[in-house]
Amino acid sequence: MNVASDLPCPLCGGIDSEFFAEDRRRQYLRCPTCALVFVPPSYHLDPAREKAEYDLHQNNPADPGYRRFLSRLCQPLCERLPGPSTGLDFGCGPGPTLSLMLEEAGHEVALYDPFYAPDPGALKGRYGFITASEVVEHLVRPGRELARLWELLEPGGYLGVMTGLVRDVEAFRGWRYKDDLTHICFFSRATWHWWARRQGAELELPEDGVILLRRVR
Repeated sequence: MNVASDLPCPLCGGIDSEFFAEDRRRQYLRCPTCALVFVPPSYHLDPAREKAEYDLHQNNPADPGYRRFLSRLCQPLCERLPGPSTGLDFGCGPGPTLSLMLEEAGHEVALYDPFYAPDPGALKGRYGFITASEVVEHLVRPGRELARLWELLEPGGYLGVMTGLVRDVEAFRGWRYKDDLTHICFFSRATWHWWARRQGAELELPEDGVILLRRVR
């Protein structure tokens, strides 16, 4: 049986989401307004089980493969920053690495993670850039969290995101990215275009899964 479609979209709040796909563990809805694909709350992990999954991640700052992966965001972001800047690595995880790479490039980086670096003061600063690498797919309320991050950006600042992008329902059914039970929100290019228009932001997609949003005002 399909999940009722009157669940509010966690990004835009719309209540007309439709059944999108199903596998043996979960169902997925799609919002026709912002194109977000999301998992109904009844399938979300509790915080303890969610953290247990994150504790299994092997994110070693000395791993050259992991650094190459993060360079997909780090390099284009650094190319666009006007000079040494102060930024925030939101959702830095248990082994912060992107922040180290940005510091090596001459920037100053604060850390925030609800499990591993729960510093509320970091969410009260003003920043020239904010990064969220492999974060937005985990957010219960992505609309609220992205809006909060956007308000922390100075005019001209960048929000840099890395996340897997939905293509179509056929590709989604065989997509291993959705099989991680901590992944509950799935963005597409259409979703980011919608969000950028809503914020009046300049959007760039330098490569698949890398999103740069510049705050114009």
